[in-house]
Amino acid sequence: MFNNIPPLTRNLIIINVIVFIVVNILNNNQVDAYLAGFYPFSPFFHSWQIITHMFMHGSIMHILFNMLTLFSFGPILEQSLGDKKYLILYFLSGLGAFFLFNVWNFIEVEQIKSSLEGFGFDVNGYLAGDSVQFKGNSEAVLAQQGLVESLKNIIAVPMVGASGAIFGVIAAFATLYPEAKIGIMFIPVPVKVKYVLPVVIIVSIGLGVTGNVGGIAHLAHVGGAIVGFILAKIWKKHLYRFN
Repeated sequence: MFNNIPPLTRNLIIINVIVFIVVNILNNNQVDAYLAGFYPFSPFFHSWQIITHMFMHGSIMHILFNMLTLFSFGPILEQSLGDKKYLILYFLSGLGAFFLFNVWNFIEVEQIKSSLEGFGFDVNGYLAGDSVQFKGNSEAVLAQQGLVESLKNIIAVPMVGASGAIFGVIAAFATLYPEAKIGIMFIPVPVKVKYVLPVVIIVSIGLGVTGNVGGIAHLAHVGGAIVGFILAKIWKKHLYRFN
């Protein structure tokens, strides 16, 4: 069955699985630090991470979900778009995910810095690694500690996974074949993909903006989906549709 998957989809799955296995065998934080996608203004960021983060996954369930989704939607798009456009779709969607996620990170960082500076906290000194002191009464100190913790989470916690690229693939599929029906967990009948995608995107935007992320980069999913939708709309008139 695996040999029947079109070559690009098959190779993407193989590369993701190999990287996941190797990284877990090495169990080395330095590997994560070099390959995961850090906030671009973080001292941990390296330019190649905008690509390598797409092949890093945090858990077996993370990679399993992503690869099963790619297995479900990728072959049809690979065959209908062709090799070149399919690869462009995949990697540009991943880049779009990284971009939108970090645009939001930038907004949050600036808001946090502004709040800390309002307390008289030396943000630049802290970011430079200097020893800095919290200022004010106990309530102010607690507020500053919470803000600093949020700042650390953005700077030091990386983004990993192919989810942005996968959401681009899903969005492209929904744009090209909106009448196609897919099965959804806990829903007894297949649902047209044109109804599923908007709901997923709206929920992802809500979770990403409100901060109820649960360790998931929801806005990255949205960024990938936007790129997938735009590319599919551009290419759509040149492709055959199926009923």
